[in-house]
Amino acid sequence: MSRKILIADDEKHILDTVGAYLENAGFQVVTAKDGREALFVFRAEHPDLLILDVMMPELDGWEAARLIRKESDVPIIFLTARVEDADQITGLEIGADEYITKPFSPRVLVARARAILRRVYGDLAAEPTMWRVGGLELNAETRIVTVDGRRIELTPSEFDLLQVLIARPGRVFTRMELLDRIQGEAYAAYERTIDVHVKNLRAKIEEDPRNPRYIETVYGVGYRMRDDYE
Repeated sequence: MSRKILIADDEKHILDTVGAYLENAGFQVVTAKDGREALFVFRAEHPDLLILDVMMPELDGWEAARLIRKESDVPIIFLTARVEDADQITGLEIGADEYITKPFSPRVLVARARAILRRVYGDLAAEPTMWRVGGLELNAETRIVTVDGRRIELTPSEFDLLQVLIARPGRVFTRMELLDRIQGEAYAAYERTIDVHVKNLRAKIEEDPRNPRYIETVYGVGYRMRDDYE
């Protein structure tokens, strides 16, 4: 069962970045750009976890959380640029499960969200460990990749790249996004190294690398895993 997470923040790049990381981790994501909209989306979508920015227009994160707490014990993570102890105490007194200060690592946020969901809901929050697209299969636990039943040996970077793509078939990833996911930080000077990884990966998993069945190039943008298999 895929858990649903509501992210509320008035900064679009945070909604986009955190949303992409959470979706890549297997979660459903709904968003809101202010506290009032967050309250509306919460009541309409019934998410399993809330990630609320403290300083939002219309209704701040604290007030939105106070109203939500009157209706639900859903776990809450606060995001804020404020680092004062009094602010953190306020958030925890409202009923927050986590209080994360900006700037933050999206990977850390995903890990904390997963830990909270696992604690609250148990095994239902477990991360998927196997993906299949057509004849291509990837097992994250064993780190085994097969194509039409034939085992394929990949380097760690090739495996991580393939896992990002196969976990979100049809989703277009820019080179910078892919580089960030497999190396931890995106360096513009090395952006084109993704092209080398994709070329090597295609040579191993594609019957004809020049006419790929699996990894498509989206010209001017990046790459995606095909999702048009029956």
